[in-house]
Amino acid sequence: MQKLVLSQSLGQRLSPQQIQFIKLLQVPTAELDTRIEEELEINPALEEGKEESEEDNYEEDYEEEVTDDFDIDDYLHDDEAGYRMQGDGNGQEEEKEMPIAMGTTLNDQLMTQLGFLGLDKNQYKIGKQLIGSIESDGYIRRDINAIVNDLAFSQNVNTDEDEVESVLTKIQDFDPAGIAARNLEECLLLQLERKLDQSEAVKLAYQIIDECFEEFSKKHYEKIVKKLNIEDESLFKDAIDTIKRLNPKPGGSGSGAVKTQFLMPDFILTHQDGEMVITLNSRNAPDLRVSPSYSEMLKAYDKGDKKDKKLKETVGFVKQKLDAAKWFIDAIKQRQFTLLNTMQAILEYQYEFFREGDESKLRPMILKDIAEKIDMDISTVSRVANSKSVQTEFGIYPLKFFFSEGIATESGEDVSSREVKNTLRGFIDKEDKSKPLSDDKLEKLLKEKGYKIARRTVAKYREQLNIPVARLRKEL
Repeated sequence: MQKLVLSQSLGQRLSPQQIQFIKLLQVPTAELDTRIEEELEINPALEEGKEESEEDNYEEDYEEEVTDDFDIDDYLHDDEAGYRMQGDGNGQEEEKEMPIAMGTTLNDQLMTQLGFLGLDKNQYKIGKQLIGSIESDGYIRRDINAIVNDLAFSQNVNTDEDEVESVLTKIQDFDPAGIAARNLEECLLLQLERKLDQSEAVKLAYQIIDECFEEFSKKHYEKIVKKLNIEDESLFKDAIDTIKRLNPKPGGSGSGAVKTQFLMPDFILTHQDGEMVITLNSRNAPDLRVSPSYSEMLKAYDKGDKKDKKLKETVGFVKQKLDAAKWFIDAIKQRQFTLLNTMQAILEYQYEFFREGDESKLRPMILKDIAEKIDMDISTVSRVANSKSVQTEFGIYPLKFFFSEGIATESGEDVSSREVKNTLRGFIDKEDKSKPLSDDKLEKLLKEKGYKIARRTVAKYREQLNIPVARLRKEL
């Protein structure tokens, strides 16, 4: 026999506004523009542009009280509409200024990529000098010997052409492809080397540039066919087309140059008057507002016939669109402040690293540490850490780089697992390759350094560093 039972239970459900905020929080900076464009297309009550005081605060007093399910005043005041989301914090709101928007240049992007190479102090100065020598079209035309002299006189760096060439080769692997080439031939070859699809056409294109560049530049195709003994006319045509699609100006300047999209960090860390200041990338701070014309529609409704069915349906549609516009704007603003709050907490927690760029200064830090600091849920911090990055003077770092477990030392203090990994890598880099160090030996060496670590943890860290076992590292 079936029975109908009524029961009560407590549960927590996210509101549509909170769901929208969570989705926007996960969107990378590079994709935020697209998401905003989508919302602008589907919601005519949302517009681009700065909010104006006269649009935000209407001074008219309405004598008639609306008896429907909503209050018109809620839709005529953008600042305090009652739709500001509380997130997962304590719910208290403060008056906050909009974050300052900033952008980056090609030079900035190359310098951040340089920071990832892990160069020593002198090599970093060489790389910085080389990047500074790159002209607006992406080429280095200054002679290597002259750059050696520049380094000696301006940077007090004693080096030679071979070392400068070695660092230059690393920079030529940066994005955009072809950057830091010394001439057009080298620029095209660098781009062909980077092609993921190394088809026969790409291989022939490389051979044409490498062996017949002068003939190609003069369009002496018959000479190329004869010199390289090419029999497949279709393959030769594909190779020439491949070359023509390459970018002769990877720096992006000049007419006809291909526009290059560079990696854009979510935050920019700068030093101002002895203090470190975090700002949001400009793409995270769009100017959006509620359409004044849609607000005017509600004002007209207040003066119209409340019993008109069609008018009520129209107002229902307008109300829905105004709600969506206000929720979206609030979600964008909350996204900005959540990003800044999270990054500011990380900056304060890892202050010594951001001051010097020394990985050994990284403190053990888990998601819970930052969540407690900013009074938000761990899942919120996780969404920020997993999809955002920060630009520093030492390079661009994903936020998850700063999170690591702690390893106890003999002194009783905790150090970041990243510091242990760097020490581990150092031991392996300096080992005798004819007798590579086993995990047991590495464990003993780390313990001699004061790290309390188990052999299985050594193996885990070695695997995370993509370093094979001792047997596979052995060289004759």
